Amino acid sequence: MSNLGNILKKELREMFRDKKSLMMMLIIPILIPALIIGMSALFEAQTNKPITDYNKIGFDYELSDMEKDIADNLDIEVISGTTDELKNKYSDGSIDLYITKDGSTYTINGEDNETTSYATSLMDTYFATYKEALQTNYLASNNINPSDVTSIITVNKDIKETENFYGNYIVNYGFLFIIMAITISATYPATDTTAGEKERGTLETLLTFPIKSRDIIVGKFLSVSLSSIITGIVSLILMLISLVYANGAFEIYKDTNLMLSTSSLIFSILVIIAYSLLVSGLCIAIASKSKTFKEAQSALTPLTFICFFPGMIAFMAGVSSSPLLSLVPFLNFTLLFQDIVVGNIDIVNILLMSLSTIVIITLVLVVIIKQYKSEKVLF
Repeated sequence: MSNLGNILKKELREMFRDKKSLMMMLIIPILIPALIIGMSALFEAQTNKPITDYNKIGFDYELSDMEKDIADNLDIEVISGTTDELKNKYSDGSIDLYITKDGSTYTINGEDNETTSYATSLMDTYFATYKEALQTNYLASNNINPSDVTSIITVNKDIKETENFYGNYIVNYGFLFIIMAITISATYPATDTTAGEKERGTLETLLTFPIKSRDIIVGKFLSVSLSSIITGIVSLILMLISLVYANGAFEIYKDTNLMLSTSSLIFSILVIIAYSLLVSGLCIAIASKSKTFKEAQSALTPLTFICFFPGMIAFMAGVSSSPLLSLVPFLNFTLLFQDIVVGNIDIVNILLMSLSTIVIITLVLVVIIKQYKSEKVLF
């Protein structure tokens, strides 16, 4: 235990003296508030897009008085012209859509993009209103009470919003980037304490001391894990601060509480610690196989994507957690974070994730310890 403590103190001293390690540990989490606030502003801009951005509509025919009234009520800016003129205006961005008419058939023309989708939705409302007005006039002209036909059934909506889509989305993405921040922060100290020591020649000196390879590896593992855990906790704190700010600053989160409950926070910290231990062990295992610092960094680059993308794909695809998926490395952490966000905490899934993580870390450490017992680790 004395040797293990000395190794751990040595590694922590070197890590906290290294400006790059501190930068990885503390500066990368600052990107999380930028992500949350930036994405919230983007969502707000999309949901509150002003109608003047998509209400310029071209018509290749003369509108009737009824159509003009409907267009005026819907704030549609009517632009008349021939089909060729409207095509040119649409191409140069002067109008957002153009309508062509052939008998009683109307065609909405445009290309698939964000502005067109808003403009199309506006014109769908326009034509639904126009069609209803024409039907009402037709029934009245044939001495039929329009309300007897149009009000045959009544449809009411009683849909209670239990979750805020944007709120869940932004919190889940915050956790995804906490995973990425932890992974990135683990790569540098893991590289420096293994391949870096080889390159500097200090590993050879360390191996001459009467210290078991187990103490050396466990000491290095604990130091890298501590660095990762600090990054994860700092990232979580910054995420919570950002969520408090976003909750009050953006209309899309109105009547929504983005903050996590006390139990959710506790389980979030447990998942962060488990993930930090796993990724630290993997980083040390990969970096210890490399001969130089640069080679280790190149070898660790794919790990960043492997850690991040399975979870992101599962989140985008709407994959739900299950006991079986709780055993799958990397994917299980993201799925557990998704459950935590909605307050659905399953102790069984958390225990299975912990079991999977412990088994993988144990196997990784056993392999590295065995490797450090041989002089081949230096060559």
